[in-house]
Amino acid sequence: MKPFVVVTGAGGFIGNHLVTLLKEKGYQVRGVDIKFPEYSDSKADEFLILDLRIWENCLKATDGVDQVYALAADMGGMGYITTHHAEILYNNALINFHTLEAARINGVKRYLYTSSACIYPEYLQTDANVTPLKEEDAYPAAPQDAYGWEKLISERLCEHYREDYGIETRIARFHNIFGPLGTWDEGREKAPAAICRKISLAKLNQESSIPVWGDGEQTRSFCYVDDCVTAIYELMQSDYPHPLNIGQDRLISINQLVNMVSEIANYEVITHHIEGPQGVRGRNSDNTRLYEILKWQPQISLEEGLRRTYFWIEQEVRKKYAGVLS
Repeated sequence: MKPFVVVTGAGGFIGNHLVTLLKEKGYQVRGVDIKFPEYSDSKADEFLILDLRIWENCLKATDGVDQVYALAADMGGMGYITTHHAEILYNNALINFHTLEAARINGVKRYLYTSSACIYPEYLQTDANVTPLKEEDAYPAAPQDAYGWEKLISERLCEHYREDYGIETRIARFHNIFGPLGTWDEGREKAPAAICRKISLAKLNQESSIPVWGDGEQTRSFCYVDDCVTAIYELMQSDYPHPLNIGQDRLISINQLVNMVSEIANYEVITHHIEGPQGVRGRNSDNTRLYEILKWQPQISLEEGLRRTYFWIEQEVRKKYAGVLS
């Protein structure tokens, strides 16, 4: 019989996709979040609306389950995480510390924590042609933002809970996950969704240009959400207890990303570069250990992932703005 699992953050982008995958694999799933998924119904067997900053809610969330997939977080794109340091650090520390301790008290056997590439030191990411980041590059620690600092501390907490209490912890470090059913406007969206929205709106309004923060030469690697949740699941099944990069290892610039989306949309735009938060100059995932541990690598190309994402966002843009904008 499959374990009974809880997915925290099940109302969010990755959490909602993970619930769907776990149900397809025959698990009984409890979803927990402060909100239901925005763009689709949840496939969870039960869905609890709980604020996991509150200790008692974490006990309720983890009661009776065998495994925890801990995805709940206060997060967003660069525009959000660079302007809400105290709020993010406070909220996420409460969520993660309480959830892990509640899981221990409730006898949870296995606990997967979702971290972020934001934990990597800023001093290793000053060049657009960045050397791919290996898991051991996390130290000496120097994350850029409070979001990264909290993620790194929670990674350490998971490692110590495994060492001191015997709970089987797993740690996934996400590198720029994107895809349909995710936030695409109002400030929390990440670069692929923001660019898809801007080009969709330009196409809808027959505008010739879109704004891009900075010079557009900052670089990233982007991983499609279906690959991400597959990797999460495979990591949970593994015996590997240390942090593991989850992402693609193909480095591209934001300007190149704009060109890709423009081609998918069949709509040419000019970029005008404006002031705005850019994050580190370059970031890429070294997937050597991912391949070694999981015997797996991402299957969906950036072009295919962007195609799926763009047409979903274009549909959402037209539903929201058609007849409103001219």
